[in-house]
Amino acid sequence: LALTEMSSPSLKIGAYILIGVGALTMLMGFLGCIGAVNEIRCLLGLYFTCLMVILITQVAAGLVIYFQKEKLKEEVFHVVSKLIENYDPSKEDQRNLEDVWDYVQTQIACCGWTGAKDWENNKLLINQSMTAYPCSCSNSSMNLQIESGFCNLDVPVNGTATHADWPVHEQGCMDGVEKWLKDNLGVILGVCTGVAVIELLGMILSISLCKNIHSEDYTKVPKS
Repeated sequence: LALTEMSSPSLKIGAYILIGVGALTMLMGFLGCIGAVNEIRCLLGLYFTCLMVILITQVAAGLVIYFQKEKLKEEVFHVVSKLIENYDPSKEDQRNLEDVWDYVQTQIACCGWTGAKDWENNKLLINQSMTAYPCSCSNSSMNLQIESGFCNLDVPVNGTATHADWPVHEQGCMDGVEKWLKDNLGVILGVCTGVAVIELLGMILSISLCKNIHSEDYTKVPKS
């Protein structure tokens, strides 16, 4: 429920597309196996069609992400900003989503979407005069085992603290994610190309099987 309320329209559409592609892939594999084992042309034809639809969907999704990346970046910013603002470890209904964000901050070594300053909008931290900070943002070796919730400042601050007083990573997760994508671009493109090649091979094999079945059926027809 929390994820649905915080999702942007583009993210929802993307999630539905992934669900649809997953379901189609399962159906495709089932039809392909049955069609190949029993040499049923119509099932092999459906298998070919499913593979073609999946391949077209993947290409379309890639083009949408490329040409709409600025809009997607803006929508992700709004989603993450709302998540950070309402982050509360005591609320179980949004715990899963918060755990995902804590994991992102821990693994990428980042804090907030644009920077640690984003966390100054959190309601709980405001009530504590910013004398606490998100543990998953910590750059201190003492907090490596604490990957969620809030940690208290070790050094007392007179009055209200700011994100500059926190022992956290300076890099925002937006820059961290972009850097990760650039560093792993070759691997990502390689995987996508490999998947596309496998799908094309599946399409070619299904056509070949259909032709072989058609040839066998033709030879079995008695000549008048």
